[in-house]
Amino acid sequence: MGTPQAWWTDGKFGLFIHWGLYALLAGEYQGRRTENIAEWIMHDLDIPKDEYRQLASRFHGKAFNADLLVQLAKQAGMRYIVFTSKHHEGFSLFDSDFSSYTSAKTASHRDFVRELKDACDRHDLMFGLYYSQAQDWDDSDACRDGFGPEGKDFERYFQNKCLPQITELLTKYGKIGLLWLDTPMYMTQEQSERIKKLVKRLQPDCLISGRIGNGLGDYMTTGDNFIPSLPYPGPFEVPATINSTWGYNAFDSQWKTPKQLLRSLVKIVSRGGNYLLNIGPRGDGSIPEESIRVLESIGSFMRKNGQSIYETRALPLYPYDIEWGFFTAKKGRLFIHIFEEMDRAYLLNIANKPLRCYRLSDGLELTLKERTTCEGDSSWLINLPPRQKGEIDQVVCVEIAEDFVVFEPIKG
Repeated sequence: MGTPQAWWTDGKFGLFIHWGLYALLAGEYQGRRTENIAEWIMHDLDIPKDEYRQLASRFHGKAFNADLLVQLAKQAGMRYIVFTSKHHEGFSLFDSDFSSYTSAKTASHRDFVRELKDACDRHDLMFGLYYSQAQDWDDSDACRDGFGPEGKDFERYFQNKCLPQITELLTKYGKIGLLWLDTPMYMTQEQSERIKKLVKRLQPDCLISGRIGNGLGDYMTTGDNFIPSLPYPGPFEVPATINSTWGYNAFDSQWKTPKQLLRSLVKIVSRGGNYLLNIGPRGDGSIPEESIRVLESIGSFMRKNGQSIYETRALPLYPYDIEWGFFTAKKGRLFIHIFEEMDRAYLLNIANKPLRCYRLSDGLELTLKERTTCEGDSSWLINLPPRQKGEIDQVVCVEIAEDFVVFEPIKG
């Protein structure tokens, strides 16, 4: 595992964008609805390749606005974007010399990777690209879930499409912060190493996701929407959805609330990870209104409390399970995230010396009382003010005498 760049380890929060031909179907094909994630509809409904390819003639992206997407990410407090340059369906959203099955050569005649990269440069946001390196359902030699390598010449696909397109992505668009590879399936160690060597030769600072396979990523990528239960001993990232799908599904209304998403963000950050939260634009490129509403709500929190997220590091394991909140920390400061309505926070087994206690959003000074319990454990009692209007997570900052937070074992 490599050492991620500071923009990534400090940034903590990114926007994933899943968009492709599957968005036009919106979860349904010829009266049949998919029961799985929408971007897998070609695979799950076994749509013939020739039929699926016809979608490209309708893929114009008339409502796709790169500046709007980047501004939405920035307003939500996100520090980077990862965009699907080619998903498992095999259709590319950039101009490629190694495939005619691309947005630039079909209906839209647009290079959406170029548009989004230019917008990220204009608005000073780091740009990353998703690329499905093993699965490509449009290529008979590439991997496909549920099918083995028998009868395929994977190396032919690998040499003729995968490696050349990765080369294009890393040479035609300037600095790429992250290459987010996915589902390595039966790729060999040697094939994963060839991708890594290619990426690091072309752009040495470009990070590689854990799903390159064979343990060669620069950080660990968790399962979709899965958060490690304990502090993780290395850099990691949790890819996650706002509802229950990645690509747009008109029938999916299982939207997570801003409170649920913020709890996930804080939990992930407290354990040392990054949160890559996804939106799935509609087939025309417009953003579902619920996605906008949720991200705007998170952005309101981040503008007031972002110090408790950015540049933080993993905490040691706290000996108690606190249901009402979580901790995050950086040098000399402990942030206490309080998600429930409470008039005081009572905490045990924090060995640090508190110097100052205040509400992070507005600097309101708070009273913190120290004592030792009858069992010999240290304790803090913090009196809390009424919550501010619309406040989902009330963050208390405690400045401490020491650089790092220390949790004591239970003595009682």
